[in-house]
Amino acid sequence: MKIDALSPLPIASEPFRWDRQKFVPSAAGCYVLTTFSGDILYVGLAIDIQRRMGQHLETPAKRAPTPQGRAVTFHWLLCSDLEKVERTWMNIHIEHEGRLPYLNGAYSPVGI
Repeated sequence: MKIDALSPLPIASEPFRWDRQKFVPSAAGCYVLTTFSGDILYVGLAIDIQRRMGQHLETPAKRAPTPQGRAVTFHWLLCSDLEKVERTWMNIHIEHEGRLPYLNGAYSPVGI
C-alpha cells in the first residue's frame, strides 16, 4: 500500500538516514517508514519522533531490505491523539493489504 492512501496524511518527511535525523522534530507524533516508491513498511507512534527515528536507524531489521524494498523515507504527522492515528493507519493498511505493514507484522505481538 502506498503512503498517499493514509488518512490523515503525514505532513512532512526526511530521508531515513542519520544525517537527516536532526531535521525531524522532537515532538509527539505518528510516523511511517516507506520504500523509495512509497510502499509502507512500518507504522508507529512516539512521544519524541526524532529520538524514535534514531532508534529505528540503530535497528538492523529496519534498515535491511524487505520483500517490498528498503526503508528510505521517514514520514510524520505531529498529533496529540497518537493511539487513534496509529490505529487508523494500521486499519487502513489492513483494509488494503489484508495484513499489518511488513515490519509491524514481523515484530508485533499482534502481528498477522
